Amino acid sequence: MSNEQVLQVKTKDIAIRIIRLLDALPNNHAGEIIARQIGRSGTSVGANYRAAARAKSKADMINKLKIVEEEADETLFWLELIRDANIIPESRLTSLMDEVRQVIALTVASIKTIRAGQLS
Repeated sequence: MSNEQVLQVKTKDIAIRIIRLLDALPNNHAGEIIARQIGRSGTSVGANYRAAARAKSKADMINKLKIVEEEADETLFWLELIRDANIIPESRLTSLMDEVRQVIALTVASIKTIRAGQLS
């Protein structure tokens, strides 16, 4: 499987797992705020990756991948907050957090590869 295919599967999986996580958040003010934020950023990762795959130029692709990186990093922030505030046990978040970190690393690597290709 190519890097592109791996990222496509992982980003969609993250969105699905985030949607499921939303139901586990408490039904209170803090839970609603976190749900709104992580719901937006976590599902945006996959949507923006899909947009990057249809970029019109290498520069456009880099810009879209930077958005993927930012949204994935924001998602990781919210997951860390959920963990650190003891809202959901860390054991339920570890694999999702690892997957988000992998997407960030693969996205950064893709951006570097595209930039290196532009310089040659």
